[in-house]
Amino acid sequence: MNTPKQNRSTILITGANGLLGQKLVEQAASNPDYRVIATGKGECRLPKEDPNFEYVQMDASQKDDIDSVFKQYHPNIVIHAASMTDVDRCEIARDTCFTQNVEATKWITEACTNHKSHLIYLSTDFIFDGKEGPYDESAKPNPLNYYGWTKMETERLVQKATCSWSIVRTNLVYGTAHDLSRSNIVLWVKHGLENGKELNLVDDQLRTPTLAEDLAYGCLLIAEKHATGIFNISGKDLLTPYDMAMLTAEHFGLDQTKIIRTDSSHFSQVAKRPLRTGLIIDKARRILDYQPKSFVEGIAIVTKQFNLAKSK
Repeated sequence: MNTPKQNRSTILITGANGLLGQKLVEQAASNPDYRVIATGKGECRLPKEDPNFEYVQMDASQKDDIDSVFKQYHPNIVIHAASMTDVDRCEIARDTCFTQNVEATKWITEACTNHKSHLIYLSTDFIFDGKEGPYDESAKPNPLNYYGWTKMETERLVQKATCSWSIVRTNLVYGTAHDLSRSNIVLWVKHGLENGKELNLVDDQLRTPTLAEDLAYGCLLIAEKHATGIFNISGKDLLTPYDMAMLTAEHFGLDQTKIIRTDSSHFSQVAKRPLRTGLIIDKARRILDYQPKSFVEGIAIVTKQFNLAKSK
């Protein structure tokens, strides 16, 4: 392990076991200017090969947990990526969703204020109704589901905070990481077609799918530049889920005829989804010099990672 630099910033990451959390830890840990504190609700699921971070169990919805960790590490920067993101489950288990999304962010924000930490909060395009997308940072929220409502409420909470803050809105994050508890569109399409399944994909929803590495890179650009305010950090391609599935199948050489084009009226999901969202990233490009990969480039990166993981 490298000798610690005394003047480096301490960056604390919540939700470190998730897809984005793992990418944040990996990228931040490779920067000698950061001391990285990775936190999660349960045992560490991050690869153990990298000694350049510390893992601490912390339930972000428990104020005592947060206060204890903040008192021990005094973070300069906090990236709050922990969240309940299963949209249908949020609709059903509203109390749990409120606790994990709104109350947790309240406690994190208060701790950041007390310790003068810069808070970087992860939000979503689901704060919008999907009638006028893609959206820039000035667009007015109007969520269609409970998940989106909790994220809108937490944005408002963060914006009222007296600590230094940034809000990162993102959109349909995909990628692969170690021991993930949830899948995402690229992996789902790949595994489904490899198993000979027919997949129904809608062509009436629009998103700007975001490679997890790009999202982590955007968050760390905000930290590096001490940028404040709201930033859209997403991919640059406006695509339907059907488009994404076809591109994924093409890349992996899988049977595109198994992908059935449909629309949202054929699905009876618990939570209503906005149709046309997607995020305009001009501000992030201008202020942060954020340059995301295309969706096709992103699939190629995921492929390399997947093959590397299989070879180990």
